[in-house]
Amino acid sequence: MEKDMTTTTKSMVSLPELFSQTTVAILDCIQAAKAVVTQTENFKKFSNFMEKITLILKDLSKSNVDDSESLRNGLDIVNLEIKVVNQLALECGSRNKSYLLINCRKILKQLENSTKEISRALNRIPLARLDDLRIINKITRLCKDMVEAEYTPSVMEITVLEMIESGLQERNVDRCYANDLFVLIAKRVGVPDENLAMKKELEEFKAEIQESKLGISMAESRRMEQIVELLEMADVMTSYEEKAKRYENERDSLGTQPLQALQSFYCPITMDVMVDPVEISSGRTFERSAIERWFADGHKDCPSTSIQLDSLVLQPNRTLRQTIEEWKYRNKMITIVSIKPKLQSNDEHEVLQSLCELQDLCRERELHCEWVTFEGYIPILSGLLSAKNREVRTQALAILCNLAKDSHDNKERIAKEDDALKSIVRSLARQIKESKLALELLLQLSRSSVVRDVIGTIQGCIFLVVNMLNSDDAQASRDSKVLLDNLSFLDNNVIEMAKANFFKPLLHLLSSGPDDVRFLMAKTLSEIDLTDHHKLSLVKDGGALGPLLQLLSHEDLGMKTVAVKALQNLSSLPQNGLQMIKEGAVGPLFEILYCHSLSSPSLREQVAVVIMHLAKSTNSPAADDEKISLLESVCWSSSGSEIRAKLRQLPAVQVLVQLCEVTNQMVRVRASAVKLFYCLTIDGDDISFQDHVGQRCIDTLLKIIKSPTDEEEAAAAMGIISNLPKDLQITQWLLDSGALDIIIFAFITGRNRNALSKEHGIEDAVRALCRFTVSTNKEWQKKVAETGVILELTKLLVSGTPLTKQYAAVSLKQFSESSTAMSQPLKKTRAFICCFAASETGCQVHRGICTVESSFCILEANAVEPLVRMLEEGHFGAAEASLDALLTLIDNERLQNGCKVLDQVNAIPPIIKLLSSTSTKLQEKALGALERIFRLPEMKQRYATLAQMPIVDITQRGSSGMKSMAAKVLAQLNVLGEQSSYF
Repeated sequence: MEKDMTTTTKSMVSLPELFSQTTVAILDCIQAAKAVVTQTENFKKFSNFMEKITLILKDLSKSNVDDSESLRNGLDIVNLEIKVVNQLALECGSRNKSYLLINCRKILKQLENSTKEISRALNRIPLARLDDLRIINKITRLCKDMVEAEYTPSVMEITVLEMIESGLQERNVDRCYANDLFVLIAKRVGVPDENLAMKKELEEFKAEIQESKLGISMAESRRMEQIVELLEMADVMTSYEEKAKRYENERDSLGTQPLQALQSFYCPITMDVMVDPVEISSGRTFERSAIERWFADGHKDCPSTSIQLDSLVLQPNRTLRQTIEEWKYRNKMITIVSIKPKLQSNDEHEVLQSLCELQDLCRERELHCEWVTFEGYIPILSGLLSAKNREVRTQALAILCNLAKDSHDNKERIAKEDDALKSIVRSLARQIKESKLALELLLQLSRSSVVRDVIGTIQGCIFLVVNMLNSDDAQASRDSKVLLDNLSFLDNNVIEMAKANFFKPLLHLLSSGPDDVRFLMAKTLSEIDLTDHHKLSLVKDGGALGPLLQLLSHEDLGMKTVAVKALQNLSSLPQNGLQMIKEGAVGPLFEILYCHSLSSPSLREQVAVVIMHLAKSTNSPAADDEKISLLESVCWSSSGSEIRAKLRQLPAVQVLVQLCEVTNQMVRVRASAVKLFYCLTIDGDDISFQDHVGQRCIDTLLKIIKSPTDEEEAAAAMGIISNLPKDLQITQWLLDSGALDIIIFAFITGRNRNALSKEHGIEDAVRALCRFTVSTNKEWQKKVAETGVILELTKLLVSGTPLTKQYAAVSLKQFSESSTAMSQPLKKTRAFICCFAASETGCQVHRGICTVESSFCILEANAVEPLVRMLEEGHFGAAEASLDALLTLIDNERLQNGCKVLDQVNAIPPIIKLLSSTSTKLQEKALGALERIFRLPEMKQRYATLAQMPIVDITQRGSSGMKSMAAKVLAQLNVLGEQSSYF
């Protein structure tokens, strides 16, 4: 009766509502799947299937699908399985991670079963009556994918599960195995590799098992208990004292004499005690590798009885293997106990022999290292480090390395032994075999934060380790590097390393440490005695200069002071002085001198010493190629703009102009003056220079460019000319002095120049050329065009820097503005001649006869396509200049012809892209260009779709002026009505 009522209730729900309820349930499940802490990739895969189902349900709700019982039953199954997976996801988001890991196969099996059930449910949808083939294909393909879906654990999860199964099957699993397993589980579930965290995780795992016992079978419950027993063998669950007590009880129960091996322990083939005993069909047991070789040689009989075997299958003899392991376990423990008194013998040979035996035992098994520790060997071995016999010391170091390797407790025990660390450090200075082992031991000890803090305090330790960096032995060099890295956690150790001429940690902290540490490192650099070699290395290769220059600008006066002292120490070397000038040290030093000279006389004196060092460095032989002016460096400093403004207010420009005009006898003075003059022209106003720059100054600057002795001076001279005011008189002086030819041939078409200087020189030269190409003076334009420079400018559109391209485009734009007026009209031919001769065709845009030299036509110069490419190169200035040049082709009556040309070179899509530029100016110009272009119906038809969305975006986000223009263009495109509120 209840079932009938449920069916009736479901049938009362409309099909669209049932689709909606199912979709909501699926979305809830997807949300739950996002919160899982395990199997995230597998749940994500399931969620992807579910998202596709929601889309199918949406399509079905709009289709003509039959409201059949089969469809409703299918949706019921989907809802049921969704509830199952939802609950599974909630559990995977809240239960203990280790529990989930160990049960991952069960989780994935449930996920896989639900996926397949949902797939079968989708197959119940009556597809025959559906008209939409697209929906049918979607459902069919999704069902196939879900049926074939497999959810698999990760590689690490599989490794954990295999280790657990192996551990449960093998009866002789030891503590080391349990440790490895527990560490692997902790790594997979994200638990720190620390005793407290791992112990807490195990306790939570055990609690989870207790809670879940009611819902699992007896066999599963027993399996979980066995897993807990296996994990509880790990060291994390037992204190050192408990393990030591357990060891003592075992040791005391064994007696003092080793037991002889039973005859059954020996392999009949090898006559050695077996490691992996296996039984064959005759009932005899052999070492696995030996019997496998026997069979591989073609034998099919038993080696002991010669009976022919009916099977070559090998069965592990676990009982015998465990017995052998227990025998070995007992004898090894007795052996370790028996060695101890021998190490205290006066017979060096016996001591050495015992050490070798002990070393072999420690290498054999990690558990033996524990026993050696429990037996109290560390004090004895530490004492042997001061023995006279080198071999004794070496063996003791090797055993201590094994004991310290994976035990933080043993590291601390070794460090606490009287003079143990001092003895290890002394071994660093001995022969290579011993010193390498001492280094390895120190490296192991340094991995304990407690011991690491002590190692650096041992006298001579850091000095000896630094010396080993340069060892011929590659391993020793690598170990010393890692050890120094470990020790560099302490600032005092870093200082000691610097005193031993190892500066890398100090430079790292100087660059990226907190302020108090940077102060300490700079103070160290200011105080330690440095050889010239190390001074040069610190500045040239070490990177000390950058951080020290940053400290000069620090707000704290104490920080500035130590930085100045450190620079004083380094700047006494002329090469360093030159490098400091290059990297801009002069400006900050002068600022300190200016701002703090009264408040701190001692700081003023130290700054003065550094500046004196820098000044001396410019007179050294190494400075012959530098020719750097201190005053010029000041002008380029962080306060350079203010300093340049002050100099322009003084008679500095007048003086510099006079110095620029000096004769060749004072060429160094002139070079410095030209460079400084260039600094002042960068951001100066026209009035500052107009009264002082005359014909003579211009003649001198052009001579420097034409016949340079110093490339930097020539580049600076070109920079001055490019920055001069756009005054008619100055332009005329330049023309009278032959500036045009010098600019064009010295920089634009010249080839034999330093690459960097040429690059900046070309930028300035092309910029200077812009003053001669203005469309208001066609005589100047003709002079420039006659030199053939228009074609050179076109080449620069391809090969120049972004600034060079920008200035070249400006000149080409100015030329193109004159092209219509300069284009020669076509000759009219008489009718009867036309019948016999081909008519002369004119320029596509200007419709007359165009050449590069006569009408400055950018089409004839092949400049249009490079200009189009510049629109997409990302430099705002270059893009704007190229757009301006291209727009000269569609001015006024040239619109129809110019648009055809722009269309042919595919220029309109890049112009449309500029609508999305972050430059408002570029957006405005592109919008204005498109307003013109879309006046032509064919252009509107071709590009309206591409332009529509960017223009709509401008109506939403642009300025008020741009919104109005954008609305106008949209009206052209029939997107907005002419009465729109945007107007």
